[in-house]
Amino acid sequence: MMRSRLLILLSALLMLLGSGCSSGPARDVGLDKLSPRKAEQELSIGITNYEDGNYKAAAKSLQSALDSGLTFDSDAARAHKYLAFIHCLSNREKQCRDEFRKALEKDNQFDLVPAEAGHPIWGPIFRAVKAERKK
Repeated sequence: MMRSRLLILLSALLMLLGSGCSSGPARDVGLDKLSPRKAEQELSIGITNYEDGNYKAAAKSLQSALDSGLTFDSDAARAHKYLAFIHCLSNREKQCRDEFRKALEKDNQFDLVPAEAGHPIWGPIFRAVKAERKK
């Protein structure tokens, strides 16, 4: 008796689940929110381009990520960090400083990892910007 009730319940559940498959696109049930948004995709592309040494494309993607509205402030801070690195490498110290300031404004706990902090170009600039904020 118990087994037949379980089979009926299981059959009903499977029918309900099966009927949901024909209800339309994933966006109708909110599953599209599981895929990365454009801003997060641009951030990832920008970081990859940066790591590949394609700084012009990286800057474009990172700025697009910021313009598209990154969900998390920590992601915005990362985008600003990489933009700062690009400016520093291009001898644009003022823009480098500005991007580090923006990173710290987005995330006041933002910091460089030791390997980044020890970089001879942007390490000292970042420390100076961080020290300015403490005054």
